Amino acid sequence: PWRTSGANGLFDPYAILVSEVMLQQTQVARVIPKYQAFLEQFPTVQKLASAPLGDVLRAWQGLGYNRRAKFLWQAAQAVITEYNGTFPVEQKELTCLPGVGTNTAGAICAYAYDQPVVFIETNIRTVFIYHYFTDHDGVHDSELLPYIQQSLAEAIEQGIAPREWYWALMDYGTYLKATIGNISRSSKHYAKQSTFAGSKRQIRGQVLRLLTTARLSRNHLRSSITDERLDEVLSDLAKEGLITKRANLYQLA
Repeated sequence: PWRTSGANGLFDPYAILVSEVMLQQTQVARVIPKYQAFLEQFPTVQKLASAPLGDVLRAWQGLGYNRRAKFLWQAAQAVITEYNGTFPVEQKELTCLPGVGTNTAGAICAYAYDQPVVFIETNIRTVFIYHYFTDHDGVHDSELLPYIQQSLAEAIEQGIAPREWYWALMDYGTYLKATIGNISRSSKHYAKQSTFAGSKRQIRGQVLRLLTTARLSRNHLRSSITDERLDEVLSDLAKEGLITKRANLYQLA
């Protein structure tokens, strides 16, 4: 759905930002329904910026890595307060938004504004390692950048829009993963995702899920979550500003 333009033929940089943040560490099939529901609840950057963080976290449930939701909310507020509600159009400026790195900014520039910027994510990385670094290990992104730059320039010369070229790379990378395997393991930047079951991530998710419906005491949380790391998780979530404690009751921020 993030590849569909609006009625005016333009692509909304806010919607692109939402999709890019959601797609970090989460598969497309899981993202699509959450993306659509999120934009129904927060259709504009103004709506997201003015919403309580707790509402944003509730809408985010099921995606995991809840800090992404807070970063997205903070980015929306920055667009309102620092850019008068208008998204930056330059990659460097976009990286000033909370949670937006160089590659996410590049994706926004390419997909929303059709700019010929160079960026890398896992599918793009897969394509170029497969074609230019077969049987190599520890391939650094800096080694891939010249190839990405050259292929993009050649695509533009042939009349292909930057956003369409990157869409093609994304689909091709997905195809390679499905048919050949996870080639990106050869990247120096590859980090194997830790096991979810029994992890602190799982406990964090349980806490936030329980708090989406009510304010709860530690004892109430303990009755549902028996893991000894609960107090540590509660402390971490409070420090990150995702939950607060008032009158001995925890609630979403």
